[in-house]
Amino acid sequence: MTAASVPATPILHVDMDAFYASVATRDRPELRDVPVIVGGGYRGVILSANYHARAFGVRSGMPSTRARRLCPHAVRVFADHEVFSTVSAAVIENFRRVTPQVEVVSLDEAFLDVRGSIRRLGSPPEIAEQLRARIHDEQGITCSVGVAASISVAKLASRRAKPDGVLVVPPDEITSFLHPLDVGELYGVGEKTQALLHRLGLVTVGDVAHTPLRTLQRAVGDGLGRQLHELAWGSDTREVSPGRVSVFGHGGDPDKSMGAQETFGRDIDDREVILRELLALTAKVTQRMRVAGVAGRTVSITVRFADFTTITRARTVPEATDLTQEIYGAAVRLYDALGLQRARLRLVGVRVEGLVPRATVHRQGVLGERERGWSEADRAVDRATLRFGSSAVRPASLIDREERHHGTPPDGPPGGPKPAARHPVG
Repeated sequence: MTAASVPATPILHVDMDAFYASVATRDRPELRDVPVIVGGGYRGVILSANYHARAFGVRSGMPSTRARRLCPHAVRVFADHEVFSTVSAAVIENFRRVTPQVEVVSLDEAFLDVRGSIRRLGSPPEIAEQLRARIHDEQGITCSVGVAASISVAKLASRRAKPDGVLVVPPDEITSFLHPLDVGELYGVGEKTQALLHRLGLVTVGDVAHTPLRTLQRAVGDGLGRQLHELAWGSDTREVSPGRVSVFGHGGDPDKSMGAQETFGRDIDDREVILRELLALTAKVTQRMRVAGVAGRTVSITVRFADFTTITRARTVPEATDLTQEIYGAAVRLYDALGLQRARLRLVGVRVEGLVPRATVHRQGVLGERERGWSEADRAVDRATLRFGSSAVRPASLIDREERHHGTPPDGPPGGPKPAARHPVG
């Protein structure tokens, strides 16, 4: 490719619009124009909210009690993480049909470098529109795309394109686009850094851009000062890193752990109930691991008591695994080793750490073991779940679990039993 044929804006940042809420409600047209909250049991935090709920100030990560105060008429729906993972995998596969240069940031966003795809698919804005149309047709949800010369500007552009739009920032418009923004808008600048810069009188990106580099470094440190200076001028040069999870300015490594946790609707001290929840959480985590093609050796559990005291315990198994029964067995042994004697629990969680590609794991056969076993069973369950939904096949001990333990459906009467909130922490 000649220099003249290289596109001026080869980087796309694709961000799904209210991903969890969109997926959770796409087959429920009656919820299309009402506020919807995803997850968030009686005392948990919400996973996501649609744009109607966000108009009332509801945000992801907000305690459900506050969300209900802000938007008492919102409809709450359960978070089905198997479905989220399946939709995410399909969306990312669409990205990889466009280019192998895909850096996945999370389940619902990724950076793409499309400079190698323009001869086949057209200009970057045309590719962005093709992706949006294909994802909408296949998955029934929308996304927004920022198109720019750098990762940081593309990220900001996608935010400005929301919802359901494309925004292109040409190189000669970068400063006019960036400099009026609050410094907190810069990719990678958190609340603490924003507050520090505001105290220094640096309110806008333009203020940062026109502060001499050495002055900025003396105020905030050499590394952060240089990073902020580059961000403010849109001159960051980090490239898209395929297959890596991005932490802007620091590259990133593949996810080394996956987990899930549950905040109970009421404090629980019944071992059988707690073990059922550990099994349900383990099944969610291992299904996600198999979708991602990874296995792990270290299993950890987290328990939080009624007084909010939280402890974590871990155990390393002999071989990396993605089998539900093996990881659940380790989780049960960790729980029993705590000797809780009917202590009342507010939260439990399961996590698998030290993840490696499943293809690199070679299990040692055991004399006399069956030719087919839990691995084939797990994968058969995965196939059934993908085709018929998360409730198609499940362990016998989890049948009717929602009715036995959680009470009414998530959009039932406000005065009824409160279901538990589930949210991924991997």
